[in-house]
Amino acid sequence: MLGVWVNCAGVVLGGLLGTFLRGGIPKKYQTALNQVLALCVLVIGVSGAIETANVLIVIISAVVGTLVGELLRIEHGLDKLGEWAQARFSRGEGGFAEGFVNATLLFSVGAMAVVGSLEAGLSGNADTLLAKSVIDTVSAVIFASTFGVGVVFSAIPLTIYQGGIAALAGVLAPFLTDALINEMSAVGSLLIIGLSINMLGLTKERLRVGNMLPAMLVPCAYFPIAEWLGKLF
Repeated sequence: MLGVWVNCAGVVLGGLLGTFLRGGIPKKYQTALNQVLALCVLVIGVSGAIETANVLIVIISAVVGTLVGELLRIEHGLDKLGEWAQARFSRGEGGFAEGFVNATLLFSVGAMAVVGSLEAGLSGNADTLLAKSVIDTVSAVIFASTFGVGVVFSAIPLTIYQGGIAALAGVLAPFLTDALINEMSAVGSLLIIGLSINMLGLTKERLRVGNMLPAMLVPCAYFPIAEWLGKLF
């Protein structure tokens, strides 16, 4: 679990440093940093999404997962959680909820979060999570310099998520094949592209990326169903 806690500490420290720098960065530079960060997030998303071995899985997962997320109103819940934390810990600071939601999604979706947590839980190998911690720390500094202290609080759901996977690693490992993790990562990368679109303000209405989160779990059902249908036909 060392990697999980190091990742948490990295996000907190990076977020605090970015928040401290925020007040000393002129508005035009904040805007420029946000735009270039959005472009970097877009590159991360695209590079991961094209790794899919079957684009049909990504499409089905996105459609089914988004419908489930809309029904559960996950984005609404994340926004409310961010607003509660803002009212409780950061009265009057704009961008808190947006920073919390965006950072939580960015740090949590992706292969490194899943694979690293599994390795930590199964063998105690923290290498992947330690490498992820470096990336997340740098990202937290840049994010917090734009959105503020909300990024720091994203460490809480991130730690619960990665810690939960690590704790359940023994149960989950037999089911998480390389092919499955690859498709889950591709779907997660699609969500990251959605984050970058929101950050760049390319759509009239913000994409409800939080409601797309269940899409990452759809491949877990797709593979056994496809195997079962293959045996039937």
